[in-house]
Formats: sequence, structure tokens, C-alpha cells
Amino acid sequence: MQTKIAIVTGATSGIGKEVARGLADAGFLVGIVCRSEMRARTAVAELERDVPGARIETFIADLSVQLDVRRVAASLTERFDRLDVLVNNAGVHMLRAKVSADGHDRMIATNHLGPFLLTNLLLGRLEKAAPSRVVVVASEAHRGADRLDVERMAEPGTYRAAGSVRVYARSKLLNILFTLELARRMEGSGVTANALCPGVVATGLARDVPGGERAGAILSRTPVLRTPAQGARMAIRLATAAEFEGRTGGFYSSTPGAGLLPTVGALKDPELGRAVWERSARLVGLAAR
Repeated sequence: MQTKIAIVTGATSGIGKEVARGLADAGFLVGIVCRSEMRARTAVAELERDVPGARIETFIADLSVQLDVRRVAASLTERFDRLDVLVNNAGVHMLRAKVSADGHDRMIATNHLGPFLLTNLLLGRLEKAAPSRVVVVASEAHRGADRLDVERMAEPGTYRAAGSVRVYARSKLLNILFTLELARRMEGSGVTANALCPGVVATGLARDVPGGERAGAILSRTPVLRTPAQGARMAIRLATAAEFEGRTGGFYSSTPGAGLLPTVGALKDPELGRAVWERSARLVGLAAR
């Protein structure tokens, strides 16, 4: 029986590490993409200790740097001739505006442009393994995004804590729009794409959100705040469960009551999704497909 291969970004802590754990436990060979080699070694040692027979390989890259993304994609395609699952989990919330190495807002570069480029560069390997799956960790925070100006969506700005919340929300909206458009473009290929919100999870990311520590202290006394392992469950289901075989173009939220909320208008606009894809492709230097 052929070993299944999964790639998980941002897997040295939080939800990403628990997704990697779940996939390793399911028998996948797991490649983790992360920025810190030292943190990667620590995470791999923990996963190999906790999951008997776990096979974990590390690939180092900063997803905000397009050169890094291209380099790690080349390493992945050289190492693996096929990929069964790609989980785009890595994300940041920066309280101050920063500019990426390529001249874009660094939060948008990390959370959207990097995963967009990586996914596109790995599509050949995903198609070869079809039926295969792309899973994108997004957020209900997308509801807080301002009206999306596609031409300026990655443009560096000047913001501090309060303004950073809107930029983070924009990055999560872009995650979902990217997923929906990817699903449309890959229809019939055997490659499915779905996004999810893991719910309110106690991760390092929450510490960067204005008021996050205070809110976390309150929520920790309720069933609302989830552990990283709980937050990883939907991503693992989307990556492995038979019920999601062939299902594509969905956004699945683990936030209690989210199903009662109306869909954000931007997600019902296929033209906007296409425009985001085309603009993203230009920003990362990909040819239109």
C-alpha cells in the first residue's frame, strides 16, 4: 500500500502541530513547513515520541518571502513525486504594519500570498496523487474585513493594534476567496479545496490580538475557548474523512452559532474571487492559468 503524504505549514505549535499529529497518527508521512529549524526539531521530537512510527520531515521557509516559498516548493517537489494533502495553516497577526521582503504588507504576504504561491507550485504533485485535498485554515474573523479593494489588497499601510484587526480579517477573507476559486479551477481534476474556521482556539496567535489575553482568560472558563487539539479536528476531517471525498468549495466553521450567520456578500461574488486570484498571481509572479 502506497504511503500517503501530507504537507502542513506552521506545524511547530498550536493547531498546525495538532494537525500534523493527527495526520501522522493516520499513517501519513508528514512534511512540516516552518520558519524556525530549532522549533521544528522540538516539534518533531515531540510528535515522534507521542505517535509510534510517526514519519515527520521538515522544510524551512518564511512564507512572507516569495523566494523562500519558491525554494521550499522546489524542495518538496524534488522530495515527493506526489502529494495527497496540503494543509495551509500558517498565519500571523501583527500588531504593527510591516513590509515583506517583496514590498507587500507582511501579514497579507504571510497569510495569503505565501500560501497562494505555495499551493500553485504544488498543484502538479497534488494532481498526480488525485483524489487529493487542499485544506485552508481561515477564520470567522473574515466577517470583520472592510470592503475589499483588490488592486490594493496587499499594499503596505500604516496601522497599529486596532487597525491590525481589519488587516487580519482581510487576510482571512482572502483565504476563503482563494479556496473557493481554487475549487472552481480544479473542478474535475480530483483535487478538492475546502476552508475552515477552527473556532476560538488557545494558541500563541491569540496573544497578539488586542484584548486577546483578557478575552482568553474569560473564555477559558467556558466551553467556547478550544484547545489546539480541538481546533485541529475539522482540518483533520477535511484532510482524511471519507465523508469529504470529492466535496469541494466549502467553508466549514467550528465556531458555535456561526451557521446561523448569513454568508458574507464577498463570498457570493465569483467575479471577486477571480479578480483576487488574478491579482494574487500578478503579485507573486505566476502566469495566468
